[in-house]
Amino acid sequence: MRTFGNIIWHFPFFGFMRALCYAIVGLFWCITIIGIPIGLGLFQMALFMLAPFTHELVTQKDMEILTGERQNTGVKAWFIVVRILYFPVGLLLAICSIFTIASEFLSLIGIPCGLVEAKALSAIFNPVNKKCVPLAVAQEIQRRKAAWTTAQYTTTPPVPPVPNAGTTSGPTPPVPPLSAP
Repeated sequence: MRTFGNIIWHFPFFGFMRALCYAIVGLFWCITIIGIPIGLGLFQMALFMLAPFTHELVTQKDMEILTGERQNTGVKAWFIVVRILYFPVGLLLAICSIFTIASEFLSLIGIPCGLVEAKALSAIFNPVNKKCVPLAVAQEIQRRKAAWTTAQYTTTPPVPPVPNAGTTSGPTPPVPPLSAP
């Protein structure tokens, strides 16, 4: 069904044209040396637009969960500066995309396009540090994040010792064993 969605995305809706537009705009951003992180993010958007139903855009921070590779502090600082410079452009593009999504959802036939645009909205607003990955990789990242969040709330604290265990007149309640976190 996802492959069928990709086919429908390209031929009646010209998804490959959107991918080409993102690639061309990314090339222009890369020509300006300052905009290289934005251009690379737009190239990832172009890859996503080629197969939007079988791929997903994730952040570099989410990819660290799988790879364990961290970015250099200088690179992170540079990307923050680029994000600040891109903010007005990204805000304008995100607002335009929201109107596009709303208009596509008004027609029954445009709903698949609206879904693709909605999936890409965060990357349209901020393309810096985005990575296009297969859906299985994105689901694994989500699974690991959910397991980590669940582990924060489900770890049992150590059981306190029973007070006056030897001096009570009744039976002592059993102490459950400590589990490893």
